[in-house]
Parts: sequence; C-alpha cells; structure tokens
Amino acid sequence: ALLFYPSYSSFILKKSLSKKLYSSVDFGRKWQLIHEHVTPNRFYCWKQNNFEHRNIRILLYIEYSDGNVQYVTCRAQMCTEANRNYPFPGYIEISSLVIQDDYIFIQVPMSGRATYYVSYKRETFTQTKLPKYSLPKDLHIVSTNEKQVFAAVQEWNQNDTYNLYLSDTRGIYFTLAMENVKTTRGIGGNQMLDLYEVAGIKGMLIANKRHDNQVKTYITYNKGRDWRLLQAPERDLDGNDIHCMLPFCSLHLQLQMSENPYLSGSISTKSSAPGIIVATGNIGAELSYNNVGMFISSDAGNSWRKIFEEEHNVWFLDKGGALVAVKQPSVPTRHLWISFDEGREWTQYSFSPVPLFVDGVLVEAGTENQIMTFFGHFSHRSEWQLIKIDYKSIYSRKCAEEDYQTWHLHNQQQGEPCVMGQKQIFMKRRPGNYCMLGRDYSRILSAESCICRAHDFECDYGYERTGDGTCRPAFWFNRSMISRGCSQGQNYFNSTGYRKVVLNNCTKGVKEMFTAVKQQCPIRPPKGLLLSTKDGKLTANLGSNVTFLVHLDEGDSMRTNIQLDFGDGTAVSYSNLSWTEEGIKHAYKAAGIVRVTALAENMLGHDAATLYLHVTCPVEQVQLLAPFVVIRNKEVNVTAVVLPSHPRTVTYFWWLGNNTEVSLKCSDLLQQISCCKAVTLFSLSKRACGQICQSFPSLSLTEFFKSLLLSFSPNLDEFNPDIPEWRQDVGRVIKKALLQVSDFPDEQLLVAMFPGVPTAAELFLLPHKNQSGSKKKSEAELEQVTLTILNALNQNLVEFELKPGVRVIVYNTQLTLDETAPLVDSNPRHSSSAMLMLLSVVFLGLAVFLIYKFKRKIPWINIYTDGSQEKEQEMIGSVGQGDRTSKITLSEFSSSKELMEKELESRAKRGVGNSCESTREIPNCTSV
Repeated sequence: ALLFYPSYSSFILKKSLSKKLYSSVDFGRKWQLIHEHVTPNRFYCWKQNNFEHRNIRILLYIEYSDGNVQYVTCRAQMCTEANRNYPFPGYIEISSLVIQDDYIFIQVPMSGRATYYVSYKRETFTQTKLPKYSLPKDLHIVSTNEKQVFAAVQEWNQNDTYNLYLSDTRGIYFTLAMENVKTTRGIGGNQMLDLYEVAGIKGMLIANKRHDNQVKTYITYNKGRDWRLLQAPERDLDGNDIHCMLPFCSLHLQLQMSENPYLSGSISTKSSAPGIIVATGNIGAELSYNNVGMFISSDAGNSWRKIFEEEHNVWFLDKGGALVAVKQPSVPTRHLWISFDEGREWTQYSFSPVPLFVDGVLVEAGTENQIMTFFGHFSHRSEWQLIKIDYKSIYSRKCAEEDYQTWHLHNQQQGEPCVMGQKQIFMKRRPGNYCMLGRDYSRILSAESCICRAHDFECDYGYERTGDGTCRPAFWFNRSMISRGCSQGQNYFNSTGYRKVVLNNCTKGVKEMFTAVKQQCPIRPPKGLLLSTKDGKLTANLGSNVTFLVHLDEGDSMRTNIQLDFGDGTAVSYSNLSWTEEGIKHAYKAAGIVRVTALAENMLGHDAATLYLHVTCPVEQVQLLAPFVVIRNKEVNVTAVVLPSHPRTVTYFWWLGNNTEVSLKCSDLLQQISCCKAVTLFSLSKRACGQICQSFPSLSLTEFFKSLLLSFSPNLDEFNPDIPEWRQDVGRVIKKALLQVSDFPDEQLLVAMFPGVPTAAELFLLPHKNQSGSKKKSEAELEQVTLTILNALNQNLVEFELKPGVRVIVYNTQLTLDETAPLVDSNPRHSSSAMLMLLSVVFLGLAVFLIYKFKRKIPWINIYTDGSQEKEQEMIGSVGQGDRTSKITLSEFSSSKELMEKELESRAKRGVGNSCESTREIPNCTSV
C-alpha cells in the first residue's frame, strides 16, 4: 500500500504485507523503516508549518500480538522509539479513527464507557463534552465542513433513532440540535441518518424526526437552532386546491442519498443552483413510502410545487439553468424530460429507440462541453449500452444581462430576509429563457450583515432551551466549572447561556447581551482536588515509573502549594499547580499497598485527596454496600460485591481512616466525628488480571433519625440511565426541592437514590450535630419537620424540572420508623425499611390470630380516623353502654388511657367481657 503526500510528490509512505511501514523522501530511491507492526489502512500524514519533508508528521496505529492497538505520531524521518509520541497511554478502539478537514477523532475505552477525543488543526487531543447524561452507545461524525462538527449520537435509551449534536469551532463542546432523527437501513446494512445538508446555502438542513410514533420532515435555516414543518403545495398537478393545514398536515420528504453515485437519490441540490431543491415525498400527517410524488422548491424550502406523480431521478444542467428527469431505473424508458423554468413546464425527448433500464448518468461540467452520458441495459441479460447526448444545441445563445433576475434568500417563518445573519441576493436566469449561462456567471449578487436577533444564538454547553425560548442551566450543570483552572489576576469568559451560531454574520443588536462576559478570576481556597494516575490504573509494576496527575477544580492555582506524599516515605512539594501539569513521576522499590496523598494549600484554605496503589492483578469492579445513615454505638454491616463473580482467591483490605481494621465499628469514632469512610482494595491470583478497584462509601453517624421512602412520577424512569453520577445529580435536585418546602438546614437532609427502575429514593432527616436541647426535644423537632415534609409530599408540592417540559413530582411511599437501619445504595429491594414492612405484616397477622382466638374474652375497640368533632363526641358517648363493641377516635385513643381503664374497671365489676381477674391487671390488658 502506497500513500503519497498531496503537495510534496517526492514523499511516499509504503506498507508491506508483513505490516512494516517505510518512508521515502526521494520518490522511492531510498526507504527508511518507521515501524514493524502497523495496522492496515491506518496510517496518515500531514504537514506542519511548511512543505519540507522534515515537517511532515505521520499518524499510525501500532498493533500488538494480543490484538490491542496504540495510537502513535512522529516526524517522517525521525520516528525512532525515543521520538515517538503516544497521545493516549492506553489502548484505543481500532476502527474509531476519523480524519476530516481540520479535525481528528478517536475513541478510547475508559471504565467501561466510550470516551471520545478530538484534535483541532492537529493540536493536542481534548476530550469531547456531550451533555452529561447523553451516554452514547454509538457516535458518527456527520460533517465538518462548516467550521464545526455535526455528530449523530445514539443515546443509551434509543434503538432506531439518533440525536443530532453541534459543536463549537474546536469540536469540543456539543449542544443538542434535534432529538430522535430517523435512520434508514441501506442496501449494505448500514444505518443512514435521515439528515440532509442543502447545498449552496450555509446553515440550512432538512431532517426527518420521529415523534409519538410518527415521522415528520423539518427544515432549519440556522443550523438546528429553530426547526419548522414544510408547507405543502397549494395545488396539485391538475390545478386543484390541496387542503393541508399546518401542523396537522405538511409535506414530508425522503432524505436517502443514493448508494449509486450516478443516480440522484431521493433528494437533490446543487451549490451552483442555490435555492432549488428536488425531492421525493408525500403530503399528509406523517412520512409515507406509498403514494409518493416528486416535489420542487425554487425558494429554499419556503414554498413547494408538485412536478411528477411518480419517482424520478433529477440532474442539474448548465449550473442549474436546466433540469433533466428520468424515471427510476426499475422501469425501462426511452424518454427524458427537460425543464428550463425550474420545473414549472417539462418537455419530453426520446433518447433511445428501445426502452432502456437507466443505471446511471454522467453529467459533464463546464460551459464548453455540454454532454450527458446515459448507461444502462435493454434487459437483465443484455450488455451495457452507452448513449451520449449533446444538449448544447438546445441553447440558441449565451445569456445577456436582461436574461437574469434577482432572488432574495429568506426564511418565511421569521418573516425577514436574514438567514445566518445576512441578507443575500442571488442572480438567477429568468424562467423560460433558452440561453446558456456564461463562464463568468456569479450566483451571489450581494451579501449584507443583519442586526443580531435571538434566533442567531443557540444555547451554550450546559444550557437547555425552555418553552419560552430562553436558555437555562441544565440540572446537572455546575456553573462554577467555567472558571476551573482560573488563577487570581487572570480573566475568563463567563457564559451568558448563549453562543452565536457558527458562521453567523450578524452584528450589533443583542450580540453584546448574549456574548460571554470577560471577568476576573475569583479568589477561592482550594476545592475539588483530584489525584489520579496518568493511565487511570491503580496498579504499578515494581521499579517502573508511575505518573500521578493532580487536578484542582477551584481555587487560585497559581498561588497554591501542592504536596504529594507517595506513601513509601518520600514526598515532593510544588509552589505552583502549573508545574504538575505534565504529571509527577515516582518509582516504587517495594511491593505492597501504598496510600498516596495530595494536599493543596493556600492562604485561604486547603483540600486533600487520597488514592491507594497496589501491584497486583485486580478484579473488574467492586462495590461496597453500606447503609447511608447509622446509629451511634451500633455495629454496621458493610458488604463487598466483586464483579465478575467467578470463584477466585480474593484478598480484602479495609481502611477506616488511617487504620487497617478487619471490621468496622462506628462506635470507635470520636463523638465529634459525624462521617466515616471505608476503602476496599482487592488482590487476586496471578492468573486473573485486570484493574484494581476501590470503593469509598460515606456513612452518616447519628443518635437517631427519621426517614421517608420516596417515589416519583413515571416520566422520570424514561430518563434514568442507572449510573451513580445521575443518581447523585438527581438526588441533589430533589434535596433542593425539599428545602423549599421546609425550614430544615441543608446538612440535616440526606437523599439516597436507589439503583434500578422504577426510580426510588429514601429521605433521611438527621438531628443537628450540636444539639443544644435534650434528645426528647430534638426528636420532637425532627417529628415536626417530618410531618411538614410529609404534608408537602402528599399535596404534590415537591417537584423539579428534569429538562424543559419534563416536570417530575415527588411522592411519599411509606413512613419508616426512627432508629432503624436505613437502605443501602445497592438494591432497594433488600432494605431495612422493607424488612420493617415485612415484620409489621407478621406482627399484624399474629395480632389478628390472638384477637380471633380470644375474641370471646377481650372486648373489641374499633378505631376511627375521622377526627370531626361531631363524630368524635358520638363515638366517645357510646363507650360504657353495655354493648360488646367500644368505639373511639384514633386521636382520642392516644390520649384517653384513663377513660379506658375506668371502662374496663366498670365492666369487671359488672362481669361484662372482662378477662382480668382483678383490677390490678387492668393496665396489662390496656397495654395489650
């Protein structure tokens, strides 16, 4: 395989059948070995700075014997091991490399998820940022030809649709342009997206979207910021009125590109004929593949006309000055149709004496060579036939100035002649003029910038468009992230929630209001310190260098001192976080488990981070299942779940603070400590290799608590990807909604989200850490807050907005008792609350059995929950009338023990229904 450099003809890359890659700078006279294990069809080259061969860089995939692949770059003539660059220290997906225009894309597997990286203009790779919970199963690069990236993403909850995302200029931050774009399976089995970029007009796209089991066609003039349905033609081919009213009825188009490059496909446009769109489609409530026809638009999709009742292939002649149509190749034909007035009238010509199955048409470009070549066959057994058509004789002359007219590009929905921030005027040949467009024909007559309006701006990354058109932060978006890495004395751009549509040319207007504001970096103490290894692993070979990465979310990084303790008696210190950007390397001389600690400190505060490193063959995943809230001075069960669950030798290491313990007892902690953390490491036999795993569950320590089981409206389940990050973010939003209906302090509420579907959670109400009053008083206060929140839940007052138009209501499922073992974030079905429920049912059954057995000896007490005054007096008045049934309200039952004792004493004296031998035993009876 040979690869020539486009602008430096003497440079050649050659790969042999044995996977060896060579380079030559003298057109093959001498060859230099680059690498011996290069993946077929996975090597590229590009220039850097200028065209000299010494500045040509090579990008290649190196394949190892175990099938893993690494990504490598180097200079063409200096590709020795010492001069090679490995942008990704781990392995990459072999088929994920995409190189288009200024962008290079790569997929790297990390923690079981696909992670995508992009390089803009061959610069350093950066991880792409999709919305936090898009979680793509599949991602395709649609196009990169308009200074940004169009990506089709199949989300975790999609099967036959994709979401369309648009990036910023660098291809890093992606925002949603359209949901649920339909896909069509091609002849070769490939999934093709029903999305079409209209040629000749930037920012204009047509897409088929699935909504409520219907597929409809939408069009946009500003790169997906706004979409609208297509207006159906007013009349049919016979001139009869078509009654089709938006939004119940519209025009729908088939957007499949032809897999045969010599056929036009179901939709066709040409950059030399801006505004003209020819497509197959139908009129109705949704897209259909029955009763279809051919439609054309001469004004960029604002209005449409029907031109044929049957499907045709349509080609553009003479820069769009003429249109040629031929029936689909499944039907033999000897006629073609030509239109010189943009499809209003068609003239039929015969091009073959015998009907021909047309397999394709070659249209030769240029003004001096007006030739079309048809190729096809007369029957399925005949040989191919070639028919050449010279249509130059159709034109009598070249077009003069009076043969042209102007056409203003506009968006009918917005009611103004501004598209992508410009007023554009095009020149067109007047319909019906049989003249040939000249070589110097110019399509655009003028382009003038417009005043910026709201539709010239889309929502920035982390923001979502609401029903009123404004952009608001998504529930998962932390606005403080925008100043990450910002140091005192520097500036950063604080987003307003909007970003200008790429390549939009508008000026002034709302531009200042919507453009990101330049602000000074705030002064903050260190916060969000993260410590990790460069390769993301928690294992290290003895004697080899381990590269540690230190990252700070917030704080003045320029004035923060970083201390790193490697856990083996050595430590380093840096006075500036930027010095650690390339990583801190350290080699261990003794095997075992080490505790690596990072400390960030400045004049305003400090933050710390810890990881545990081990030389071992690890398991794939480990989870610690622990209760969220535990009672002080009571033992706690913590369960370790190891995945995969195949039988093997596993060594467990437990940490409580800095001490190694076999079991965890929160009673060992000091009274001031309100939270303890457990860490688990696993070491396996040499045959089982993988990554070592750690788990850091948090336990809230308290004397007593109250808890409520929460459930949600079913629409939350549709957006539940069942991952810990999502549960944490949603739990935070639920907590915020609960704080709005109660005056309870933030630190005394804990929302624990459970894995799985249906979505469920448990709300814990904790007493204040520094209790000023007695325990009884604190319990009463906790009870009051519980009733307040319970009342709000029962009245559907607790709700939150998951995304624009999706509101979720929080309900109360069951009130659990205080001083019970709370639920565990592993399986909501095996919870202590569920066990209490089961025990309650058992005790209730036992009580019913006892009552049934001794029903002749013990008087019945019917409890009524209706607390109205009239009924209450009536019920109380019925006590002591000598019948076998006493009635009393629930509220009265809790406070009328003396009344019951008197009644039972009275019955004992009369010998009516009293099972006690003496008055002395009456309290025991009442307690039962």
